[in-house]
Amino acid sequence: MNPLMDPNVAYVLLVLGLVLGILALFSPGTGLLEIGALFAIVLAGIGALSLRINPWALGILVVGVVPFYLALRRSRHWIFLLLTIAAVIAGSVFLFETAEGQPAVNFWLALVTSIIVIPILWIVGRKGIEAIGRGKDFDLTRLVGAIGEAKTDIHRDGAVYVMGEEWSAWSDEEIPAGSKVRVVRREGLILQVEKVDEESTIP
Repeated sequence: MNPLMDPNVAYVLLVLGLVLGILALFSPGTGLLEIGALFAIVLAGIGALSLRINPWALGILVVGVVPFYLALRRSRHWIFLLLTIAAVIAGSVFLFETAEGQPAVNFWLALVTSIIVIPILWIVGRKGIEAIGRGKDFDLTRLVGAIGEAKTDIHRDGAVYVMGEEWSAWSDEEIPAGSKVRVVRREGLILQVEKVDEESTIP
């Protein structure tokens, strides 16, 4: 039997794809999250072709986009983020059904997955919405060229402190924590940085 046709496998792939997709919206930049989300959702879709789909659960997943949009672009109220998380959890758990109309996903798998996914989406969603809110009062274009400090070791990912805020960052070279860095590019809320000599930052 093709493992993709197992409703439990398809469920995990679907949830993984949705979570990666939401993370990608809040942290655009390298493209890895977008590729991972697309890959997982495509595999889940392949499995779904041979599974029974619960129409109302599919509707919940689709409708869940509305509060997500409202949370990001309109009021930025946490209630809309909670509604989105609830839609993702409920819609994915009940999306696949047996011939008798019962949920096809294992209860314990759904429970464990939900326990893991809910706090991830809540924490990432809150931080993303807060960052978007700050961005309305902060001129992001001023970041390019600004000097800051590497809070962690930086290569393909890391964190920097620039202009009074901590940002996710990456670099083409390995930069040790504590080094002075210059922002060379901004991709959404992720900064590309380069290491600068300590002497060059002294007036």
